[in-house]
Amino acid sequence: MSTPLDAPRASVIIPAHDEGGVIDRCLEALDEDARAGRLEVIVAANGCTDDTVERARRHTGVQVLDLPTPSKVQAINAADAVATVFPRIYLDADIVLDADALDAMIRVLDTDEPRAAAPQVHFATAQATWLVRAFYDVFAELPYVQDKLVGLGVYGMSRAGRSRFVEFPDLLGDDLFAQRIFSLDERIIVDGTFEVQVPRTLRQLVKVRTRVARGNAQLAHEDPGAMVDDGRTTDFSTSTRSTSKALVDLIVRRPSMIPSALVYVLVTAYARREARRTTTAAWERDTSTR
Repeated sequence: MSTPLDAPRASVIIPAHDEGGVIDRCLEALDEDARAGRLEVIVAANGCTDDTVERARRHTGVQVLDLPTPSKVQAINAADAVATVFPRIYLDADIVLDADALDAMIRVLDTDEPRAAAPQVHFATAQATWLVRAFYDVFAELPYVQDKLVGLGVYGMSRAGRSRFVEFPDLLGDDLFAQRIFSLDERIIVDGTFEVQVPRTLRQLVKVRTRVARGNAQLAHEDPGAMVDDGRTTDFSTSTRSTSKALVDLIVRRPSMIPSALVYVLVTAYARREARRTTTAAWERDTSTR
């Protein structure tokens, strides 16, 4: 399946809440294709109190939605409603996506088959504390990352893949939802990488992991089969068991990782406890990298 030469090759949807400090570098990586009409770029600014909207509107060829409610999921759905092109690429405003990786995603998603795709993730830990680096040293080795991860800042869907559901459900983890509705053989990791700036302090890491734990709990209590057409979801208890097994295997193979594994276990356990103790729906994001 292909598009006319003069039509956009894909829609790139960027939800953004108070991302004035990072939105320019995200859009600059897309500027050439947006100006030439090769990409349909939609920034869904939601509940912004800074200059995100003004900065995004300075970029030629970028459509900006100025939405009043600070909700990532609502922002994605609003942008999806006005987007006209497939495949769809969902991109966080703090991610700089390499042009080669974007091209590779578009190529593999230009298909009639249900597919999800993402580049290989790289965790930028150089400016983080030792505890944070230790956490990500282990996290990067676990099945969630190793088994064709789509998410953590960028993922794409083919038309058939996106047609599995009407709207993104009102959950904290849109990327986890996207990961769960595609089987392993439907996920494709393309050539190229994207960089995730990890939290620089333990306090910020715990905030982010608490949000993730809350999102996991939300999705676990929903009926994923009711959200998608064919119910291709992953069992959460199986996922937890595979993570535990991988953690044990890691420290058996590499005993030097025991201190890092301990950090990972303690941070994860604390974040899960905090997620159970609090019921806030606030988006607990890392502020140390903005």
